Amino acid sequence: MHKIKVIVKKVINKNIIKRIGRQVLIILNDIMIKFPIKKNQIIFESFNGRDINDNPMAIYKQVKADMGTEIDGLYFSVKPGVYQTLKEQYPDIKLLKRFGVKWTIKMARADFWVINSRLPIWWLKNKKTTYIQTWHGTPLKHLALDMDNVTMPGTTTKKYHDNFKIETARWDYLIAPNQYSKIIFERAFAFENKSLDIGYPRNDILYTNNNEKEIKTLKKTYLGNENAKVILYAPTWRDDSFYREGVYKFKLAFLFEEFFKHVSDDTILIMRPHYLVKNSIDISGFEDRVKIMADENITELYLMSDMLITDYSSVMFDFANLNRPMLFYCYDLDHYRDELRGFYLDFESEAPGPVIQTEADFYKQLDIYTENNQYPGYEKRFKAFQDKFIEWDDGKASQKVSDIILGK
Repeated sequence: MHKIKVIVKKVINKNIIKRIGRQVLIILNDIMIKFPIKKNQIIFESFNGRDINDNPMAIYKQVKADMGTEIDGLYFSVKPGVYQTLKEQYPDIKLLKRFGVKWTIKMARADFWVINSRLPIWWLKNKKTTYIQTWHGTPLKHLALDMDNVTMPGTTTKKYHDNFKIETARWDYLIAPNQYSKIIFERAFAFENKSLDIGYPRNDILYTNNNEKEIKTLKKTYLGNENAKVILYAPTWRDDSFYREGVYKFKLAFLFEEFFKHVSDDTILIMRPHYLVKNSIDISGFEDRVKIMADENITELYLMSDMLITDYSSVMFDFANLNRPMLFYCYDLDHYRDELRGFYLDFESEAPGPVIQTEADFYKQLDIYTENNQYPGYEKRFKAFQDKFIEWDDGKASQKVSDIILGK
């Protein structure tokens, strides 16, 4: 009982300190946003500061190249817990510890924010700061205000909707990867400002780097084997699969031993789980043939993958740029579609590859792929999918955003 009291006391004290810290930041924010912005001071942030990647990273690289020597004002906002790791990984990028004093001052006087997720609603924006929201995927599942029932712990449906409205009202620009997404974004986000109809900057390298030399280099770097056959498994995150708030479950719906009976001997399986469940996967006995890559640049994983296995993840839309086969293993399709999130499109008829629900069918489809290196009969559907969802991707999106930032 004494130990429980000590733990409870520590939690309470931690929460009190956190609330006090937030109030200090709010006061400092309120003061600093009254100062004028600093020209060409640009803050980038990806997935709430967990990494340096995705659309913000692609735009950062282009802006840096276009600015030449005048790059003193470019920063990436990162979580304190990953600051040191990212500093070592990206020594040439200036980093700011998210919610630190320096971060607070720089954010409050930034010329531009380039962000792919949301900021806390208590963090206010300088009236002269331009907020470019890149977002992070073409929507298959219902988003934001289109979600009738929010099951994530720690919130309610109404609170979730209200907070989203407050956040999206601050976005000056919102990048859309296709017309389909633009329509959904404007409704689901209640977005009324400027849509950038340009495709996703992160997909630019799928056009510029899609060549044999680059692919072999990536396979050598990540896997130590430039000739390996690579299958990427990237399932979506399931909102309702958790033990408690912040602790999520992961279910592997097939057996590694059986999987490797149905693919070539030189096949390596890359697993790309959601970061919240990356430590919940047991690959014991298969370390040489299964690689968990939750933090690596996913665009590079696309480039070196010969095939994608997913379910309802938006990775399917980006991967379609490569004209490579996809398999959709949707073991909980009815629940996910009808009870949890709902879909914007007729997924089963529009998916650019086989949609299967049972483990037996999963292995059968692996056999078909192994024999043909593709899925015969899906050519027309694949082309229709590309026409609808990657119509604006052309390898030049980063340049178009950079031109806006630099006033060209």
